[in-house]
Amino acid sequence: MNSLSKYSLPFNKKEVEKIVESIIYDLIFSQPNKENTPDQVKSYFIDILNRIVPEEKANFIAEKFFDQLEDIKTELEQLILIFFNNDPASKSEIEIIVSYPGFFAIAVHRLANTLYKLDTPILPRFFAEYAHKQTGIDIHPGASIGKNFYIDHGTGIVIGETTIIGNNVKIYQGVTLGAFYVSKDLADQKRHPTIEDNVTIYAGATILGGTTVIGANSTIGGNVWITKSVPPDSIAYQEFQPIIKQKNNNQSDDFYVI
Repeated sequence: MNSLSKYSLPFNKKEVEKIVESIIYDLIFSQPNKENTPDQVKSYFIDILNRIVPEEKANFIAEKFFDQLEDIKTELEQLILIFFNNDPASKSEIEIIVSYPGFFAIAVHRLANTLYKLDTPILPRFFAEYAHKQTGIDIHPGASIGKNFYIDHGTGIVIGETTIIGNNVKIYQGVTLGAFYVSKDLADQKRHPTIEDNVTIYAGATILGGTTVIGANSTIGGNVWITKSVPPDSIAYQEFQPIIKQKNNNQSDDFYVI
């Protein structure tokens, strides 16, 4: 059987995963005992690009991509402080870099989004899916995300391709910023919501639709389902109360509402 087919991969999957981590931890955060020098990381990256685009375009993408790493580093250093100050459980800033899935997912998204804007095929989505596999946070590389974006815990978060997120937005685990429905003929349309500056979205909330706008300074409560725009300075929450009743007690009035 011929090992080559139209679905043969142009690069080694593990090799690209190593490139993602080398860029973040070797080039941006300068970990000790680096496996590869910065020049080697760049050389490997260009080699991968050469397998998916013509040489001239590969060199162009690589030059623009590495030119932006210093700006990404500056932004991530600011983001470390945002994470540290928002989470009372964090003990050090280094802890944020090496153990916070939300921070890692955002760091990878910055790389993937840069490649996406440079019209790079395959790699942006591969980067995003690597972060998804590592963290449980699924951010499409096309999503536009502002500064100081804070993710608490993060598992189960889904952010669609045409989502726009402003500055100083916080979201918690299980949040979906998605489309009303999936259809191939909507590929060129804005299908996902816009979240304006200084919005907080609590765990399990679902916000759908390309024309849905969550106005600035709003708070969206947990498990809320939203398909229409919310004005600025709003609070949206579910109006129901859980009932707690003691076990083995047959008296009908012995329950508590919280």
